[in-house]
Amino acid sequence: MRTALIALLAGATTVAPNTAGTGTAPAAASRPGTGAATAILPPFAAELAQMPTITGASGWHGETGEAGWASLAASRPENRQLRRWTYALGLIGEGRGAEALGVLDVMQTRDRDLGLVASFLLARGVALTLVARDEDAVSTLATGELAANPEACAWRMRALAHSGDAQAAIRQVNCALPAINGRSPEARAPFVLAAAGAAIDAGQPKPALAWLALFGDQNPEANVLRGRALIAAGDPQAGRIRLKRAARNGDAAVRAQAKLGTIEAGLATHSLAPADAMKQLEALRFGWRGGAVEQRALEIELRLANEAHDLRAQLRAGAALIRYFKLGAKVAPMLAELQAALAGALAPDSGVSLPEAAGLYWDYRELAPAGGEGDAMVFRLAGRLQDAGLYARAAELLQYQLTRRAQDVAQGPLSVKVAALHILAGHPDRALDAIRSTEQAGYSAAMQQDRKRIEAVALHRLGRTDAAMAALDGLPDAHAIRAEMRWQAKDWGSFVGENTLPAPRGLSEPAQAAVLRQAVALAMLGREDQLEVLRKRYAAAFKTLPSGQAFDLLTRNVGSIDPAAIGAAMTAIPQASPAGAIGDLLDASS
Repeated sequence: MRTALIALLAGATTVAPNTAGTGTAPAAASRPGTGAATAILPPFAAELAQMPTITGASGWHGETGEAGWASLAASRPENRQLRRWTYALGLIGEGRGAEALGVLDVMQTRDRDLGLVASFLLARGVALTLVARDEDAVSTLATGELAANPEACAWRMRALAHSGDAQAAIRQVNCALPAINGRSPEARAPFVLAAAGAAIDAGQPKPALAWLALFGDQNPEANVLRGRALIAAGDPQAGRIRLKRAARNGDAAVRAQAKLGTIEAGLATHSLAPADAMKQLEALRFGWRGGAVEQRALEIELRLANEAHDLRAQLRAGAALIRYFKLGAKVAPMLAELQAALAGALAPDSGVSLPEAAGLYWDYRELAPAGGEGDAMVFRLAGRLQDAGLYARAAELLQYQLTRRAQDVAQGPLSVKVAALHILAGHPDRALDAIRSTEQAGYSAAMQQDRKRIEAVALHRLGRTDAAMAALDGLPDAHAIRAEMRWQAKDWGSFVGENTLPAPRGLSEPAQAAVLRQAVALAMLGREDQLEVLRKRYAAAFKTLPSGQAFDLLTRNVGSIDPAAIGAAMTAIPQASPAGAIGDLLDASS
């Protein structure tokens, strides 16, 4: 029976007869969602807009339970939306927000114009508040037609209070009073408690105490708020007694509030040291997550950390607040303060060790400023890590920049930098991924060439020599890079074929290296005739150079070379690679 009635809520016009055990399947037209079973319902938005707007608790009534299901079952297309509306009102009156929200969603899928009707938005905002979707509720109840509606004000106040926007919640109280006072004492309680809590958070404990006088002396929820209000009003002893009473007979939520209030009282009276308070707050948050309790606990932790100049505790509490809570107007100054603290810690003269600074940035990187300022901060830190030989840490930082912050063509130069650091850190596979995952057509020709060079190095380090050589096709310095790879692999024959020899005059260090390496390769291959040609061509050029002795030794007749002198000659070869920066990268990574 219930399955069939749920089908009615979703739009079926008829209920198939029970054919279980008869061997007869229901006709297609009578099955939900097929053929004529999905009716085109007449518009309901205009009809609902003509009905009186709900302004108090008396508006939330309608048949639910079996009677409500029976009414829906007997509905026809022309009155089905009205029956659903009545059913949703009854569910809200019973506090069944999730079910009411489901019915309202079904109604709106059949008539999108319902989202323009104030009564429908009011019902939806109330249902959202009942399921603790407070931000959505406030947004739904924000329509101009509901601005002065007492019932809308009451629920808006409740949602704002629960979401932590105390000041905004208090501003709704005067408008909400007719709707709150029109309720029975039991139905009035959640609204009064929400208003009292908001007043305390807004620094107005006296009105909160007046509202809480409506509750009995044994009410744990009222007692925990009385305790907080008394402490805020300057009577911590009476406040602590109320909190202890609340903790004795309250549920877990009330006990958490009471514990937090007790910590606040200890701080207010200086009977609890800030360090001990921090430990108690952390223990409280370990056992209680979310909601106003954790938010207040974190705000106290942040204040204590600021006073103690405890940078890590400051960042930890502030980051948690920004990550998990809606802070409204408080978020901008809080974020600015945390960003300044993080920037100070990352400065070279901060006194914070480089590994610790890198850890701080990584743990709280979402606090870094946006745009160029944040980019400059992480680039400076990555540069310091690279200079210290901490290539993996530097690559980790810039990888985050590459995947989360860099956009479009800005990924080009950054991908080259990240890939180079991965290669230096011994992770050529990650370097290859950094290049290939950021491929796009918008890069300039020069940038495409830079990326190809890095890709070739990564492939070479992975042992994929043929692929590395192929990646260099079309590059102007392909021969020099290939020669560098052959040199490192001690592939003397291929090296001699790839190595480009310079003109004899004005030999730079890279040019000297190219000639001396050629001499080594020819000697290893036993090609004395070519070695003699090399000696005659460059002897005069090397005569006055610091590497001249090495040239003389390496180009002698192979049989006349003293093996003991070979090591000294090899070390005399200039370190500057003929392949430039890519050669240096290949040499460093090996």
